[in-house]
Amino acid sequence: MSESGLPAGDVPGRAERLGRWLENALLATVLFLMIGLAASQVLMRSALGSGLSWADEALRLLVLWAAMLGAIAASRDNVHLRIDLLSRFLPAAWRRVTAALVDLFAAGVSAVLAWQSWRFVAESREFGDQVLGTLPAWTFQLILPVAFGLITYRYLAGLPRHFRPRQAVTGRTSA
Repeated sequence: MSESGLPAGDVPGRAERLGRWLENALLATVLFLMIGLAASQVLMRSALGSGLSWADEALRLLVLWAAMLGAIAASRDNVHLRIDLLSRFLPAAWRRVTAALVDLFAAGVSAVLAWQSWRFVAESREFGDQVLGTLPAWTFQLILPVAFGLITYRYLAGLPRHFRPRQAVTGRTSA
């Protein structure tokens, strides 16, 4: 055992915790910047009659990043939107199969979106699109293929959980 209480060779667990921490830190930073910039704009427009010329474009970029980071976190914690009325009426075995099919479908859609957003970013780079004055737009747009790629990975990596035997948790100790 290591100091963290995990087996010394628990590299995947450590990588998962580091990834979770990084995602949460990025999301918190983006939200903090978004709220701070929006509040500054309101105050400056009220007090001075004008705000920062680049703030509205920066806020749009921050909204994009917040949405994509939030989608990554939702796929990580398996709390994305689901419409599963049918699964309430199916036996447990069929629920697992339909859940796996839904996740497989979501992975496919996310993979297509990752590919198409990669093409979008490549074209943006090729054409020299710029944001916030002179900054290359593709660097800010990279969140799209990265996020959809991570979401695809998470859905595919989560498929085996649908077929693992469920363990009963009772809270009772055997005597």
